[in-house]
Amino acid sequence: MSAKQRDLDATKKALLAAAKELMTSCADADEVTSRAIAAKAGANAAMINYCYGSREALLYEVFKGLLADAQRADPEIARLLCADIAPKERVIMLHFNMMKLMIANFSYSRAITRYLLLNRSGEMGMESLPCITAHFAGRKSEQECRHIAFELSSLHELAVLRHEQICADCGLDLRDDAVLERYVRESVGRFLD
Repeated sequence: MSAKQRDLDATKKALLAAAKELMTSCADADEVTSRAIAAKAGANAAMINYCYGSREALLYEVFKGLLADAQRADPEIARLLCADIAPKERVIMLHFNMMKLMIANFSYSRAITRYLLLNRSGEMGMESLPCITAHFAGRKSEQECRHIAFELSSLHELAVLRHEQICADCGLDLRDDAVLERYVRESVGRFLD
């Protein structure tokens, strides 16, 4: 590996660590600006775009890491995701836990949800695809299953982004676990029944 590549890798790691520290310590994600991240990392702000494409893409990387940390820290999530349960139930548990985490960390989620909704591609936000494919067991094509995973993830991310308005307009307080689980079960049911 060349010295230039080592420097670039070190900058990427520093930016990621700085963004994570700022996101977990700030009261409002809007405080986590490109300048603040770069200053904390000791890098030029332009390196965020060079290394990650955008501030939001960097924050999404932080979110993926925090989600993995949450799954490791909460044995119940890991147990549910590995349990011998029907694929549909696994989709429900996956989306319930993802939404719960995003609502609990809403300031942070708000910063990345628009990015997720507008830039979804490839495997981004497609964690439930294997379970959806298993649920349909060949009754739907891979493309149809991908479309369902895409729509379901987008619907739930939008619900997180607008959870306060959903509460005000529809009387559904998605911060309440029982209400959130019922909401997820009903929305997954529309796609997988």
